[in-house]
Amino acid sequence: MPEWEIVEPTLPSPQWMGKPDRRSRRASVDGILYVVRTGRAWRYLPVDFPPWQTV
Repeated sequence: MPEWEIVEPTLPSPQWMGKPDRRSRRASVDGILYVVRTGRAWRYLPVDFPPWQTV
């Protein structure tokens, strides 16, 4: 079972007020999992993920 199917239901729902998210929540979770798996520093996230400050 892919990780996203496990993680998505546990995330809080997006707020109806304010700006909509510009970045995919899934991309942020994938960035977190990448850092956990590889042990790399946050600042060295590849450009395929959102900015490290966002993840």
